[in-house]
Amino acid sequence: MVALPDRLLMSYEEYLAWESTQEIRHEYFNGEVVAKAGGTRNHNRVSGNIFKRLDDALADRQCEVYIADVKVQVEPNRKYFYPDVVVTCDERDRDPQLVMFPCLIIEVLSPSTEAYDRGFKFSQYRQFESLQEYVLVQAEQPIVEVFQRNQDHQWLFCEYGLGDRLLLKSINFEILIDDLYKQVQFSQN
Repeated sequence: MVALPDRLLMSYEEYLAWESTQEIRHEYFNGEVVAKAGGTRNHNRVSGNIFKRLDDALADRQCEVYIADVKVQVEPNRKYFYPDVVVTCDERDRDPQLVMFPCLIIEVLSPSTEAYDRGFKFSQYRQFESLQEYVLVQAEQPIVEVFQRNQDHQWLFCEYGLGDRLLLKSINFEILIDDLYKQVQFSQN
């Protein structure tokens, strides 16, 4: 197997053709292709727990929840990212490979991606008029940070921990923080 650089430059059309043949996912931003980091067992477990609960809760609604392998399109032909979990309730979202109108995006943080998810990606995600909530979930400690857009289009911040209940207003669903961390093993530092 040949090692590839962490970042590549290519056109959007080249990216689409190339990425569909790759074993790992790559995000695309203005011609730059960036490899997604591999996850840990905790990251995978937390993402799975979130997906399972949301998928069960949304089964009878006009919403769809996707995990890991579905891109969000921030700007056509220029900006595409892979959130850990994304929810859309917009009937205009019909493309089989991407979401264009997310109402909820969840990123599960790892030490190598935390700054990127918290800063750059959130700045890009805020461009979605449809986005109502951005949730950051720590994989190595039980902390959940929620940014909710209010009626004045300001982002309000709340932090949650074990024992707390989180109301995801964008989909009118309440979840126990403990449920996000079922079967997750935290290191004893």
